[in-house]
Amino acid sequence: MKLTLLSRLVLSALSLAALPAVAQAPGAVVNQLGYLPGAAKWAALPATAGDEFRVVRAGTNTVVLRGRASAARAWAPAGQAVRLADFSALTAPGDYELRVDGQASPVRIRVAPDVYAALTAATLKAFYFNRASTALEASHAGAWARPAGHPDTDVRVHASAASDKRPEGTRLSAPKGWYDAGDYNKYIVNSGITVYTLLAAYEQFPALFKAQHLNIPESGNELPDVLDEVLWNLEWMLAMQDPADGGVYHKLTNKGFDGNQMPHEARGERYVVAKGTAATLDFAAVMAHASRVFKPFEAQRPGLSARMRGAAIAAWRWAQANPQLAYKNPPDVRTGEYGDTQLDDEFAWAATELYLSTGEAAYRDALALDRQTVRVPGWGDVGGLAWMSLAQNRDKLSAADAELVTKRVRAFGDELAATWQASAYRLTMESPGDYVWGSNAHALNQALMLIQAYRIGGTRVQLDAAQSVLDYVLGRNPLGMSYVTGFGQRSPMHPHHRPSEADGVADPVPGFIVGGPNPGRQDQKNCPPYPSALPALAYIDHGCSYAANEVAINWNAPLVYVSAALQALTPAVR
Repeated sequence: MKLTLLSRLVLSALSLAALPAVAQAPGAVVNQLGYLPGAAKWAALPATAGDEFRVVRAGTNTVVLRGRASAARAWAPAGQAVRLADFSALTAPGDYELRVDGQASPVRIRVAPDVYAALTAATLKAFYFNRASTALEASHAGAWARPAGHPDTDVRVHASAASDKRPEGTRLSAPKGWYDAGDYNKYIVNSGITVYTLLAAYEQFPALFKAQHLNIPESGNELPDVLDEVLWNLEWMLAMQDPADGGVYHKLTNKGFDGNQMPHEARGERYVVAKGTAATLDFAAVMAHASRVFKPFEAQRPGLSARMRGAAIAAWRWAQANPQLAYKNPPDVRTGEYGDTQLDDEFAWAATELYLSTGEAAYRDALALDRQTVRVPGWGDVGGLAWMSLAQNRDKLSAADAELVTKRVRAFGDELAATWQASAYRLTMESPGDYVWGSNAHALNQALMLIQAYRIGGTRVQLDAAQSVLDYVLGRNPLGMSYVTGFGQRSPMHPHHRPSEADGVADPVPGFIVGGPNPGRQDQKNCPPYPSALPALAYIDHGCSYAANEVAINWNAPLVYVSAALQALTPAVR
């Protein structure tokens, strides 16, 4: 089989030994993929490390940089003291080793202008590997090829979703979409933030994505691959809207989770389940945003932009008529709930996207911009996405609104950067509340907001803080582990991901970031003991671990964004 460039890069990364995570503090830890020439570059060292560090050319004793480590400081999330080595002055591309007094083993460092190209491509291609309703052919999927699963062309309307025109048991078709996480269900709420983040990455860094070739079935057509991939999910989302009233079903699901089997082996009955305000508003926001992104491709996809805009408006009207319909799982449905009773953020996000897409003042009034606060986004709190779109589209705002957006987004970036500067580990992940279910995605969404501030005239410290987040998920952490399958010297081998567990391939599907440390350890009754309960150490590389080692589309999306953004924004030299 002929391998594409992406396949060769992924297989090369997989050839590195992937070892299980341990609780003991490692030696010096760095970003295991490497650094852009102009990036900030930090290593974390144990408190026992000596004062001096040296960077030498790989395989030689030729010293190219010397420095002194910072004084040891306690870092509460891991219960450890840490020293830092700043080797940002290393800008020449090449392969190096970091040698530290008191540390027996040197640490490999790579500097290259395209160091994140394979990462961005693989983390985006992970969505292809999670496609529903299609076979993954070996020519595109390599060792992870599989038959089609879940056609979803004959789906039942659950009792909770029944209406006069679609009574219980009505059959409808809603194929395509991405499997949400390690399971085989599809959820509108989580699709919302995921699709938005990928579209925003393309919108903000189009040149990078237009040059990308992922080797997916649509590669080489008239759309960039990222938009082809996003369309796979958008087309499913459109099928989840009830044409009779504009409301959107919360999810398409089995009544219970499938076992550890391949998609084509899971043949349980599938249902669309109750409409809800959160799902409908997330849908409205995404469709309004997508209508803008796809508008330049009218010739390639006639009528698509207008269709999405119309769907967004219909969804908004339904939500206005049903403003507090919070979703709860019916008694006989036991799959992911994505429940949310606080809906002000969804209204603000949807109003923002519709205002930017239509220019109608009613949506600006509904936004109530003065009352909105800037926060790190997540599936249950999407208010930050509104600020992200407003920052990107300040030219469509009044002068007063544009000034307010600039001021508040920069101020939030300053706040995150100040946390980073004060951190013993040089991280924004300082609070115990940062180490939630999906903590790696929370970190990446912090980086995403730092990048928004930097892009609208912020300071270099914001970009450096975002770089440190990427460093963290790629190995500069207390476990010395890259949390992305197939990337780094030590990466997850047993993610909670049914295809990776059931496909008979030793290596997991590449390009997925796992949830990361989670002191909640909600799965501990069914798993071996976690090595630690401390926030930054509460992780286990085991297929049983849905609380720390699962994959999810909304976790991968900010990794795609941050990797691409740093590649595009980092100056050539400091």
